[in-house]
Amino acid sequence: MELSKNLSDEELILLIAKNNAIAFKMLYNRYWKKMLTKAYTQLQSYTIAEEVVQDAFINLWKRRHTITLKYTFHTYIASVIRYEVMTQLAKKNKQPLYIDDLEIPAVADNATQQWLEFDELRSQIESLVDSLPDKCRLVFKLSRDKGLSDKQIAENLAISPKTVEAHISKALKILRLSLNNFICLTLFSCTIVYLALR
Repeated sequence: MELSKNLSDEELILLIAKNNAIAFKMLYNRYWKKMLTKAYTQLQSYTIAEEVVQDAFINLWKRRHTITLKYTFHTYIASVIRYEVMTQLAKKNKQPLYIDDLEIPAVADNATQQWLEFDELRSQIESLVDSLPDKCRLVFKLSRDKGLSDKQIAENLAISPKTVEAHISKALKILRLSLNNFICLTLFSCTIVYLALR
């Protein structure tokens, strides 16, 4: 059975939940190259990057009956890949895992206590973002929520890319400092929580 290439990600997810392997293949083909590039850029290993992407999609299929996206699939899969990359880098450097970019995958399923903890963390992050200085908050949201590049944000707001970079760095610094205690308490008890996919 052929499916229309015009189906949205959300429509494909609904079909995947009904065991539609063709829909899964379409979603995979739509995102694997972009996610592979994203992983490779930070890992600098094609083999590991490929494993990261394959694992993310394999586990998406395993959880197809319970996964429900709150936001876009792109936001979800990009966040999963980011966390997988962080995990790989932590293993490589033999360092504890810390949240680097502070974006939480928006997923709802038969949640465990660990998922609830991350929902709480996400809520705290959202509150902190809302409390950022106006321009800093706007730049951060355009970058993280809308996915705009520094150059695009600079053009939209008529400021320099350097200023955009400074605002994002400031926002991340404030968020990391504010969430440090919470992260230390929760992250070590659920290191693989982001990977409920595993």
